[in-house]
Amino acid sequence: MFGRFPGFDGPFFDDFRRARQQMDELFGTWAAPAEIRSLPSGSFPAINVGLTPEKVDVYLFAAGCDPKAFDISLHKSLLTVSGRRELGSDPKASYYRQERFGGEFRRAVTLPEDVDPDQVQADYRDGVLHVSVKRREASRPRQIQIQ
Repeated sequence: MFGRFPGFDGPFFDDFRRARQQMDELFGTWAAPAEIRSLPSGSFPAINVGLTPEKVDVYLFAAGCDPKAFDISLHKSLLTVSGRRELGSDPKASYYRQERFGGEFRRAVTLPEDVDPDQVQADYRDGVLHVSVKRREASRPRQIQIQ
């Protein structure tokens, strides 16, 4: 926010940047994105959710995260992923503009009600966290024969 003005990039302004980030998280998702590539501010990591008759696949695009830093939970149909991304930047560096998010994050997404919380797998590869949740057998569509 103040990075392009000399003198506004010191540690004094870290609290203001964090407060702005929290406000973006709270209010930034009210409006739809202006274009398909845009991401509402505060929506890190971006999420894709795919459905098949057998499972639900959730992809979180979280490049630069340590896989051990993720905390994944599924309560009923609410999947919550939280974690932390370290920036590892030079503390003496001054930035003209810095868009890469560092720090703690939390995303929650409601999945279909027929997911099975006992059938969850997760892996992290090439900056993408993939969470796969199987759907209950009874809720899968099936063909019924007329007798």
